[in-house]
Amino acid sequence: MSHDFPAQRAETLSVYSDLQAKHGLPDIADVDFFFVPVSESSDWRPLAEHLSNDGYECQYVTAQEKGDAPYLVATLSDQIISASAIWISEEVATRAALEHGFRPDGWGLEG
Repeated sequence: MSHDFPAQRAETLSVYSDLQAKHGLPDIADVDFFFVPVSESSDWRPLAEHLSNDGYECQYVTAQEKGDAPYLVATLSDQIISASAIWISEEVATRAALEHGFRPDGWGLEG
């Protein structure tokens, strides 16, 4: 599966800059990364195991309403918040996700 990491990185840095400018960001927070299956046969369990071994806490969320897609949330707790720190963690998780039939679908912070 081909993936455009430079574009993903540019988007992450842009979103980080926008959030920092508009709202200010905490120094430390939990960072959530979201991944959606690329097909109905994508199994979240191997991905969750892989990411858990890398220190991410994983939760699979099933579709709540018709038309919603299920997704995996991979969380790193108590992270120092900077654009480069978020990107490094996002890239690691994305590489694992792509290997397991998932694609990235953004990130968020829990303070």
